[in-house]
Amino acid sequence: MAAAANSSTPRRLAGLVVVAAMAFFSYRFVQAAHQSSQVARTAACRALEPAPVPAALDGREAPDFELADGSGRKVSLRSLRGRPVLLNFWATWCPPCVQEVPSLESLATQLETSDAVVLAVSGDENWDTLRSFFRGGSKVSALLDPSQEVAKRYGTVKLPETYLIDASGRVRHYFINQRDWSKPEAVACVEGAR
Repeated sequence: MAAAANSSTPRRLAGLVVVAAMAFFSYRFVQAAHQSSQVARTAACRALEPAPVPAALDGREAPDFELADGSGRKVSLRSLRGRPVLLNFWATWCPPCVQEVPSLESLATQLETSDAVVLAVSGDENWDTLRSFFRGGSKVSALLDPSQEVAKRYGTVKLPETYLIDASGRVRHYFINQRDWSKPEAVACVEGAR
């Protein structure tokens, strides 16, 4: 009986070695896939040519704010924590902003099945102007900041400017002037801000 127990010990040991090797290689595969995915998302954001994040925001939590949407519902940045947020400052009197809006609409449409949010904070004076601009409605969450106080908290002085805020509430990327947000790279960039 002792001989039978001794002969099964090497088989058990070999089985444990195989299981351990499979677990190790599975872990390494998942880790490599995650790293590859992160590299692809970072490359997607680089393709959109971000500017350096302003020093006042770099590595810090994005300034919180609360603004009303077109129905009067208050939206705060803090309430969106846990979700990637593309925060765009714009106005209807800004020609590059107006040119950028269709691509923001496209991005918002492409993100409909995602929890990511596209916020367009307008520096226009009133909701009548925005309602006229978005006559057919909008997939973008439009907010009104007529005093441009929120834009000033971010250091925005020229329009359009856009900030990608990750799920933890930090500014990850900063974009000066208009971009084509309808590109697949834009979707990957925003989705990568988890």
